[in-house]
Amino acid sequence: MERSTKQGNSLLHNKTYMRVYSAFATASFGDWFDALAIQVLVGYRWQAGPLMLALIPVALALPSILLGSIAGVAADRLNKLKLMRICDLLTALLTLLVLFAPSMVWLLPLLALRSALSTLNMPAQQSLTRSLVREDQLLQASSLNGLVNQGSKIAGPLLGGLALAFLTPQWCILLNALLRSCSYLLLLSVKNIHTEEEDSKQPEAPANKIPLRTMWREGWSFMLRSRLLLNTMLFGLAGSLVIQVVDFQFTSLFRVFAPDREALLGWMVAATGAGAVLIILILNKLKLEAGYGWKLGSGYVLIGGSIAALGLLQPGASMIWVLLIGFVLGIGNGVFMITFNYCLQKETPPHMTGRIFGIQNTVLSTVLIVAPLLGGVLVQYAGPARIFVNIGLLQLLLGLMGVAFGRQLWPMARSTAEAAQPAVESS
Repeated sequence: MERSTKQGNSLLHNKTYMRVYSAFATASFGDWFDALAIQVLVGYRWQAGPLMLALIPVALALPSILLGSIAGVAADRLNKLKLMRICDLLTALLTLLVLFAPSMVWLLPLLALRSALSTLNMPAQQSLTRSLVREDQLLQASSLNGLVNQGSKIAGPLLGGLALAFLTPQWCILLNALLRSCSYLLLLSVKNIHTEEEDSKQPEAPANKIPLRTMWREGWSFMLRSRLLLNTMLFGLAGSLVIQVVDFQFTSLFRVFAPDREALLGWMVAATGAGAVLIILILNKLKLEAGYGWKLGSGYVLIGGSIAALGLLQPGASMIWVLLIGFVLGIGNGVFMITFNYCLQKETPPHMTGRIFGIQNTVLSTVLIVAPLLGGVLVQYAGPARIFVNIGLLQLLLGLMGVAFGRQLWPMARSTAEAAQPAVESS
């Protein structure tokens, strides 16, 4: 009995979760392989300027802003597995169309459509994960999801950079389409999902007929009433607003100090992934029940310092410095993202998870309309190096504020059941 309990604590023994997780991992690897290829295609091959590069995140953000909250409601209301299957299949088809895009005029609408499917897929995947794992396994699930995201940053750019040395970016885009198809096939193998959450909902079948507008309103109301969730969302929004100014200008920066080394950007992203994977493995052994403030704040400090350091690099800078800075950047990113996602999952009841992550998608995507365009203008007229230094210092200052005022911004969290009680009573 004791051995069974110990085995049950590992998600590796949850076959349904592992199949869903494998599909997620396959799709994430393809996305990073694809993202690097698109940046090289647009920045190095098409020689797009900073303003044109800034239009890519705008195209990616618009669907999240328009559909984010609705997607969260859909994830809580519809069959999550079927929704993920449809998104994977259509994403594969759209990626094939991206493969033949001749210019930015064609590329941007296709990326926007593909982003719309990701907007639907993300809250469905988070909500399904919340349904498949127990409360005591949430940190492990968040860490595994983080390992996929960050591990993809290692393998995707490394193999992508290697492929780009011999092949065209189109081959990398084709691989993403194939991997999305594999993800779809993996999800097809998942059948008869059975969770405790579904059992608890059986007697309340009429609740499934709650209007979409009511569910949407309940999600926003719950988040706005939760001081901890609201502060977490606002802190994430502030940091995203700063970092997104330069997030899609790395190609502009690397063209200045490494004009003849297309693959160097891929190596830097791979080092970022390595740093994130290492810290995620460490965090998986620790408790994240409290102390959200110093973890989120220190993540921003490391991210900001690394961005400023990249701006100080000179033409012909050694790859060792690029890899070292990328590694530290990954540690900061890993600390922040794992803590951020774990906080949202931990402090949200299962039936609200899809809506809260949908709201998060909408809120954080709003900055992708203004910040990248502002970054494109600033880099165009002031140069990438100066902007990277200033933005990095601003992000570092924001992180220090999070550490200093962590106890006020993130008070000791109540249990999920206590946090959910007002919403139950109000309904």
